[in-house]
Amino acid sequence: MKVVVIGGTGLIGSKVVSKLNEHGHEAVAASPNTGVNTVTGEGLADALKGASIVVDVSNSPSFDDDAVAEFFRASTTNLLKAEAEAGVTHHVALSVVGTDRLQQAGYFRAKQAQEDMIRDSGVPYSIVHATQFFEFAKTLADSATSGDTVTVAPIKIQPIFSGDVAAAVGRTAVGTPVNGIVEVGGPDTFTLEDFIRKGLAVHGDPRTVVTDPEGLYWGAALQETDLLPGRDAQLGETHFADWSSQQ
Repeated sequence: MKVVVIGGTGLIGSKVVSKLNEHGHEAVAASPNTGVNTVTGEGLADALKGASIVVDVSNSPSFDDDAVAEFFRASTTNLLKAEAEAGVTHHVALSVVGTDRLQQAGYFRAKQAQEDMIRDSGVPYSIVHATQFFEFAKTLADSATSGDTVTVAPIKIQPIFSGDVAAAVGRTAVGTPVNGIVEVGGPDTFTLEDFIRKGLAVHGDPRTVVTDPEGLYWGAALQETDLLPGRDAQLGETHFADWSSQQ
């Protein structure tokens, strides 16, 4: 079974490719590094020849509102068109837990638009909603830093190891399309403040982390549980403490 992984040379994509190949599938990485550009369409038709499944774990190189909206619009339009022409029977996309609750933020409006395009495409699909990755604690901190202080909202988070995300994406890809959402999260729940503090400690980063009741998350005001997956979510096996001890 040929599986084309869009964004297949990145953090998640490279792990998805490895896991699928380990299980006997023909997984192919497709990204600008391999001559495939979904935004322009370059190399897309050739990459999808003979593919049964397409997994899209690509991400915008810019988080600017206009740039990220155009990235997902152009990329998803080209990808879905090429899939229809190639006879792809399962489209899998990686998105974010709580996307529909984060619409004050431009990035999540773009992700919602991407999901809507997939639903309306007619191609059988599965959308994997993942919580934030362990590896992104510093990125979250950077988005909320002023001087040496990181100010975050008083919300909860259930972060997950990137390898567990990749495993969930791979399982979903070779399964029957759900034509809906599969949620995945980590095994432990933290306050956002605690998670970022622990994540910065992994890097030896001395910034101070504080909670502000008026704090935002990527520009969005959230309720305490907006970033948490639902009761039916698949949970990763890797605990943050075990991951961090190996960094």
